[in-house]
Amino acid sequence: MMLRWCRSVINGLKFPLIAGIERTQSSIGGFSTSAWACKHNDFYQDLDQKFIQFHKKLMESLPSSDWTPLPPTGHLPPERADIVIVGGGVMGWSIAYWLKQKENRRGALRVVVVERDPTYTRASTVLSAGSIRQQFSRPENIQMSLFSALFLRNINEYLGVVNEDPIDIQFNPSGYLFLASDQGASALEENYSVQREQGAQVLLMSPTQLKEKFPWINTDGVALASYGLENEGWFDPWMLLNAFKRKALSMGVYQCHGEVTGFTSSKREMLTDMHELVTLRRINQVIVQVPNSLESQPVECALVINAAGPWSSHVAELAGIGTGPADSIESIKLPVEPKKRYIYVLHCPDGPGLNCPMLIDTSGAYFRREGFGGNYIAGRSPAEEEEPDISNLEVDHNFFQEKVWPCLAHRVTAFQSLKVKNAWAGYYDYNTYDQNGVLGIHPLVNNMFFATGFSGHGLQHSPAVGRGIAELIVDGGYKTLDLSSFSFRRFLSQEPLLERNIV
Repeated sequence: MMLRWCRSVINGLKFPLIAGIERTQSSIGGFSTSAWACKHNDFYQDLDQKFIQFHKKLMESLPSSDWTPLPPTGHLPPERADIVIVGGGVMGWSIAYWLKQKENRRGALRVVVVERDPTYTRASTVLSAGSIRQQFSRPENIQMSLFSALFLRNINEYLGVVNEDPIDIQFNPSGYLFLASDQGASALEENYSVQREQGAQVLLMSPTQLKEKFPWINTDGVALASYGLENEGWFDPWMLLNAFKRKALSMGVYQCHGEVTGFTSSKREMLTDMHELVTLRRINQVIVQVPNSLESQPVECALVINAAGPWSSHVAELAGIGTGPADSIESIKLPVEPKKRYIYVLHCPDGPGLNCPMLIDTSGAYFRREGFGGNYIAGRSPAEEEEPDISNLEVDHNFFQEKVWPCLAHRVTAFQSLKVKNAWAGYYDYNTYDQNGVLGIHPLVNNMFFATGFSGHGLQHSPAVGRGIAELIVDGGYKTLDLSSFSFRRFLSQEPLLERNIV
């Protein structure tokens, strides 16, 4: 099903308005997507009016409104909002920042960010390796990385707050180094061609050239290498999260500590041309469970953005997504689930020096320098049949001994005598369908937007994704980077958008 986005004008401001169902002769997921008959036209009139009210707030803030410059007490959510963002990680706060950046008058847009873990002890953002690269296989991912690199280089121009200290995310510029065996060399060459076409500065190296640049590498089993020359490296994810959050709060975003436990929705049944009943929903309220309390606070809203990361599929199900009859369009779930990944902190005084890149071995194991003094971090994604239990964040040290260390010691002789100093685990918001992000509106719950499923590269793409989602909502479409290929619609049409460079 395709929703038609009309361009309506109020006081000279263009905005997106869901006006009905587009007539088309295509077929999606085995279901005809030609004109659908609505049983109750007043539903659409009500829906249109909600969007009109929402976008009028971008034009004016009336003194008679219930808005107040004072934040809610005790981090309780307000009773009403224009947009509720579920998930207060770096993605949620990036979206909040970009939404406020696009409003034409301070306070014209009420944005609420709901985060269930204010300590961020289990947050994917702060438990990540904190890296950025341009070496992807999809042009859209490369373009997002290029913009994010620009954003990070000029972060104080974007996120600086008056009378606050300058932001230092402790960026360490250093390239990613992908190693390929004979079997993987052709794919690496294809990725390299796409990267160069998109403007990424990447260099292919033979084993001989690799050894010349990095003498400490054992090139056994390496047929080809790809090395990023700029716009790659690593940084402190906690500092980036706080920079987005601090800036967004200074712009008037509301933060709320609590867990979204449900939604109240309007819904209408509709008939397809195949005479199948489907349900169109619109969320009216977000139900927020207050921490350390049995009370819940409903928040009326016009739009919901699902940026709940590894738990975004659960949030989607609360809105009725994927809960319909088997083999129907309503049964298609958001294919995002948590995957636990380990990061090990190593010490090896004789290991690679300051020119150590983020090395991705032919085996899939990786490592990079961590500060100075012979410290490194390392990890590896497990095979599908070895996926660890996600009910906790305990670290499996046997996984390092059996699956990671042998690969590191083979590639770098000095690592044969390394020691593990520390370790932690975190979650990927893993898209099991094609390992790429899911962005934009859901076709049946037509005021829920997604920003999830990045499978390990959400942190580095958060500046570009936040900007894109804000453009969709405020401008009615992507204006800078076209990210429409990441829409939920590809699950209906069964057209995966595969990303081959997942670390």
